[in-house]
Amino acid sequence: MIVDELARQITVSFGFAPTAEQAAAVDVFCRFMTDTDDHAVMILRGSAGTGKTTLSSAIVKTLARLGRKLVLLAPTGRAAKVFSLNSGKRALTIHRKIYRQKTFAASGGCFNLNDNLAQDTLFIVDEASMIANDGMSDTMSFGTGRLLDDLVCYVYGGRNCRLMLVGDKAQLPPIGEDESPALMSAYMAGYGLKVYECDLTEVLRQAEGSGILYNATVVRRMITHDEMTLLPRITFSRFADIRMVPGDELIEQLAGSYSAVGEDETIVITRSNKRANIYNAGIRNMVLGREEELSTGDMLMVVKNNYYWLEREKQAILVSPAGIEQAVGSGGQPSTRGDGGVGLFIANGDRAYVQRVRNVRELYGFRFADVWLQFPDYDDYELQVTMMVDTLTSEAPALTRQQNEQLFNAVLEDYQDVPRKADRIKRIREDMYYNALQVKFAYAVTCHKAQGGQWAHVYIDQGYMTDDMLTPDYIHWLYTAFTRATERLFLVNWPKAQTLFLADE
Repeated sequence: MIVDELARQITVSFGFAPTAEQAAAVDVFCRFMTDTDDHAVMILRGSAGTGKTTLSSAIVKTLARLGRKLVLLAPTGRAAKVFSLNSGKRALTIHRKIYRQKTFAASGGCFNLNDNLAQDTLFIVDEASMIANDGMSDTMSFGTGRLLDDLVCYVYGGRNCRLMLVGDKAQLPPIGEDESPALMSAYMAGYGLKVYECDLTEVLRQAEGSGILYNATVVRRMITHDEMTLLPRITFSRFADIRMVPGDELIEQLAGSYSAVGEDETIVITRSNKRANIYNAGIRNMVLGREEELSTGDMLMVVKNNYYWLEREKQAILVSPAGIEQAVGSGGQPSTRGDGGVGLFIANGDRAYVQRVRNVRELYGFRFADVWLQFPDYDDYELQVTMMVDTLTSEAPALTRQQNEQLFNAVLEDYQDVPRKADRIKRIREDMYYNALQVKFAYAVTCHKAQGGQWAHVYIDQGYMTDDMLTPDYIHWLYTAFTRATERLFLVNWPKAQTLFLADE
């Protein structure tokens, strides 16, 4: 009876009759929520256009209306923003929710797993395909270094709390992993959890008129039907939302997108950092007319986690009279400025607009600048930082290991007068230049950097493709890139060999 009533309430939140597949998913969810086993987990897998977002939204709205406790999470700031907009409830990044920082001066940017004090709470994680569980150098500062392990430990550490994972297994898995562990029932059962799962595969009728979703479905079926031996052929002729863009029309087309939907809703996705650099330089020079190396209004993307600048600002607020006034407000009341949800650290993949650029200088063999940044995915939160200019146009994803060692050794020389080695290392960890924010321009990015986000206009440059370059990774890449677009998809210099013409349909 409880299951039936909950299912009825969720169906009401749909606003229309769910498909048979969606109705079955609702039933699985209701059984999951009413299971008395306090170690139950649910996995909702759904491809683009199958109504996964609609179902998740209906669940969130229903539980909120019924007064049930909910926490919405996503792997990145952009993904959390999209989840918030779709569900009507604020979503946070996973890291912000489940980790807490050790004392900054002693930790060098290390974070412990937080205590889950919630009770009777459902944690829903969107874009779960992005959740990694292989320890990587840039994640070892967080808990065990294995994000999925820590997420499960955190959620089930609370009283009668449970986890729902929502994602698309056709998207790119986390870097270094062949599949997305959070979407694998056997993997989740390995935690001792009782797994409820369902798959949405039927593309909804209202999505059939979308060339983006139609072609994404064609690509996805190559994954599910083991047809990865042929280059995918894309249909353009029947759809208004997908088109080819020859190279000689690209500048004009991009300018049109910036005018129509804005820079924040336009993205170019490429297969390499080198190609992204070429696009970023061309866009800044020929579309935006920016001649300076870095200008007010430039959009940047963080390319390495940074723990220093947010903590520095928090410490400044605590100790300075001006900071205290900022924290409590000029009227003596607590300020609502907050951190916009940035939370613990500035994350790899976060985007920011340049508000001001000052004091470009060269030190330690590198170039730095003081910049004031605004983070659009975190309620336009503003922060002053010192950034590394060199990474803007480098072909490497961030500073190379050799460059990091070079910077470390150069900064270390400034602290040779400090007697104890441990104290010298501590000073380096607190040095503004060693902790300079590493960024690139964000008009064009790789697909891994775009994953989790959505943009109104998406341009895809897959580069030169041959049959021997056809791999499962490429098919996942193409599907993920296609499904970043919500309104228009533009395929740049798309080859005729990968085009399905009217006569072929």
